[in-house]
Amino acid sequence: MFFKKKDKECFEEAPLGYWEQNSYMQVVPESDTNDLLSGIFERVSQIDGVTIKEKSSCTSNEPGSIKLNYQNEDFIIGFFPSNFSLPELYLNKGYYFTDDEIVKLRNAKIALTIFMEFHKDSKKSYHLQLKLAIAMVPNLLAIMDESAERMIPSRWATITASSNVVPGPSDLYTVQAVSGDNGEIWLHTHGLCRCGLTELEILQSDKENYNNHYYLISAFASYMIDKNEDFSKSQNSAYIGMLSNKEPVVVTCISWTKGLKEYKNLKLGNFEDRKDGHNSKTSLIFIYKSPEDKEAGKLSKVSEYNALWGDNTIFFISNEETARMKALAMERFNFVKKGFENKDNKIIIKIGLPYDNEDSFEHIWFELLEFDGDKFKAKLMQEPYNVENMHEGDEAWYTVNDVTDWLIYTPKFSVNPSTVYLLIK
Repeated sequence: MFFKKKDKECFEEAPLGYWEQNSYMQVVPESDTNDLLSGIFERVSQIDGVTIKEKSSCTSNEPGSIKLNYQNEDFIIGFFPSNFSLPELYLNKGYYFTDDEIVKLRNAKIALTIFMEFHKDSKKSYHLQLKLAIAMVPNLLAIMDESAERMIPSRWATITASSNVVPGPSDLYTVQAVSGDNGEIWLHTHGLCRCGLTELEILQSDKENYNNHYYLISAFASYMIDKNEDFSKSQNSAYIGMLSNKEPVVVTCISWTKGLKEYKNLKLGNFEDRKDGHNSKTSLIFIYKSPEDKEAGKLSKVSEYNALWGDNTIFFISNEETARMKALAMERFNFVKKGFENKDNKIIIKIGLPYDNEDSFEHIWFELLEFDGDKFKAKLMQEPYNVENMHEGDEAWYTVNDVTDWLIYTPKFSVNPSTVYLLIK
C-alpha cells in the first residue's frame, strides 16, 4: 500500500496472504483418482506420536478438519481435494526430479491440499506436515510447498517424514532471484512468514556478487528459524559470518516500508515492483559495519561489502543446526556402509576431534579407508588448527558416534545425509 503525507512518500504493509498465515501444501498422487479422501482419518491416527482429538469430513462448502495432539502439542489441520497444475518455476529448487517424475507432474490434474498453522518450533511443525502428507496420500508423487514456492519429490519427503531428526531450517524456505534489464538482481525468500518471521530481501545484487549474497540471506534466514527471532520488530542484530579479512558480518533487517527509503533510484524491487506481491511482511537486510554503527543505528547496504567478500568468507551454522546435522549423519550412516561397497565411490567423513579437555571439538574431514564391524579406519585430510599430536595423513579408528557429517562421491553426483533420496530408486 502507498500514500503521500505532507509531500513525503509513505508505505504500508499489505495483509498476509493465506499461504503466509498458514503453511499450504498440495500433495499430488501418483495417478489421478476420485478416492483421495477414503481412509484419511485412520491413516493419520497411525502416525507415530499422533492422537486425533476431533475430526470432520470435507463438504462441498467447507474443508475437512483434524484436531490432533503431536508430541504434547495440539494442532489443527485443514484439508480438501483441489485441482493441480504444475508451476514450472517451482521445479529444481533444491531438489532433483527424474524425467519420468516431471512428465507425471505435468500430466497431474488433482491434489490434496493440506494446510496448518505453524507453532513456535517451525521445524517440528513442518516435519508433522510432511508426515501428514505421506499418511493422507500414500501413493505420493510429489508435494507442492505453496508457501515456499517449490516442488518436493516423494523420495525426499518419505525418508524425511520417517526420520527421527527434524528437517533443517533451509528446508522451510527458498531463496529466489529476479534479474533486471540493468544487471541488478533482487534476492528474496519465500516460506518464512508461515514460521511467524519476516521474509528477507537483498536489493542491488549482481551476477558477480550473487553467490555471496545468496549465502548471506540463507545464513540469516536459517539463523532466524533456529533462534526463533524476528528481527523486523526491532533493530537487533545477528553475527552470522566472517569476511576473509576477519571482519565480522553483522546483519539486521528493516521492514520494506522503511528500508526502501535507504535506496535512491532503485531499478528493481522498488514500490512499482511490489504492487502485486512482496508487499506484506518482508524486510530488507542491512549490515552494521562496526559496534559504533550499531549503537547509532547506522545502516549499510549489503552491496557496500561487495569488495570485501574475498574467497574465504565464512557463514556460521548454529549450534542447533550442528547438533541436528550430526544426528542425521549418524541416523543415515548405513548409506555410507553400503556406498563403500562400490569401489567407484569415494567417501569422506567429518569427525569431531576433541581439544581443550574434550569440552570443545574441531570438525575436520577424513577419507574413509576400511570398515571392521562397527568401527571404521579413516585418514586425516588436512592439518588441524587446535588438535595436538594429529597431523594431515594420520590414520585412526572411529565409530559412528564420532561422525558429524559425510559425503559420498559417486561417478555421477555427490550425496550427503540430506540428499540420500538420490540413492533411492
